[in-house]
Amino acid sequence: MKMWKCVLSTMLVGTLLAGCGANSSGSDSSGSGGDGKTVNLKMFIAQPRLKEHYDKYINAFVAKEKKDKNIDVTVQLEMPPADNAAQILKTRLASNDAPDVFALHAVNEIPPFYKAGYLEDLSGQPFVNKLMDSVKPSVTTKDGKVVAVPLETISWGYLYNKKIFKDLDLQPPGTLTEMKAVVEKLKANNVKPFLLSYKESWIPQLFVPLTAGAMMNTQNKDFIDRMNQDKGSFAEMKSMFDIIDLVNSNGTDKALEIGGDDGSAAFASGKAAMWVQGPWFAETILKSDPKMDFGVAPLPINDDPNATLINLSTSTSLAVSSTSKNKEVALDFVNYVLDDKDSSAFYEALKFNPISKVHTFKSYPWVNDATEYVKAGKSYQDPSIPQAVKDEAGKSLQSYYAGQLSQDDVIKALDKAWKSYNKVNK
Repeated sequence: MKMWKCVLSTMLVGTLLAGCGANSSGSDSSGSGGDGKTVNLKMFIAQPRLKEHYDKYINAFVAKEKKDKNIDVTVQLEMPPADNAAQILKTRLASNDAPDVFALHAVNEIPPFYKAGYLEDLSGQPFVNKLMDSVKPSVTTKDGKVVAVPLETISWGYLYNKKIFKDLDLQPPGTLTEMKAVVEKLKANNVKPFLLSYKESWIPQLFVPLTAGAMMNTQNKDFIDRMNQDKGSFAEMKSMFDIIDLVNSNGTDKALEIGGDDGSAAFASGKAAMWVQGPWFAETILKSDPKMDFGVAPLPINDDPNATLINLSTSTSLAVSSTSKNKEVALDFVNYVLDDKDSSAFYEALKFNPISKVHTFKSYPWVNDATEYVKAGKSYQDPSIPQAVKDEAGKSLQSYYAGQLSQDDVIKALDKAWKSYNKVNK
């Protein structure tokens, strides 16, 4: 995922948490009176819409650190929007200005960040043995080191309004032809089929892992390997535009003016029946309408029912900088993320899935929806598409929606982005 989460602003938002220990002295750490010390811990998490929950949890951590270790911790939390986050973080890391703790996308970013030496080895930390066996591989490097604590595990495709579907006697479609029939019935009943919210480029790029991942699972299994060797092309995936065009031509207006938060409010109010989006917006949707009943279903991409699959992914995860001057406190925090006593309420408030043996809260209804597909063997692991390619996909698909790029233009842009990535990461 996510860090694929967002706010309406496209400017960097630096947010300092109020009430998190003493005021910052501007230094990383320093001595203080008595037996204690003060530490200014810098964090970077691109989920500003969830700030209140992070505020509360970090405040609890600050109190615990003071009580247990007599350390006065000030937390400086930077929460940029998702569209900017990846580039900002890369710049910070490359210029030796790394946050002590930072969020990254497990599937897309752990491999290159670990190769570059940015990630602290966390294999020996207490939280590791608390992870569910199904989750641990997503934050483990090829040489067996755990380098992050996962926050979000996601089963996703598109969201649908269960009330609208029930009222019109509709079921989630299993093929593209069936989706077209659903679209026509919705239109015949004056219901907009799809919510479009493309203001933030990370949202339209969701089509790429959904379509490429499903096709790779059924007909093009070596696509990633060949792309990594400059031997493939997104021309092989051109049929992805079948579902993209269906969605775009049957969606709400002013897509390029609507971001994730506005989209959540619009979806909660029934402006459209479906939204190509993940349940990482559950907390925001339910803020608008706590009684909103929505489901998660796999997005059909063609008429092969075997290709209509749920995407399984571990996205937002927290790593510790290998160059942190405050590793003791940074490590204390990533372990507190899976605290035996406090983490269940934290994950539940964020509307995240249980990922640890210590989590006791019940799965949400939309998680249960997706789990049924997983149990039926109708799922795939999120494809390891480089973040640079996903970034390009977002911008290109925005331009495609606006009529500024053709399908071939988008394909050429994606191929070029992947080749550029390969040159840098050989």
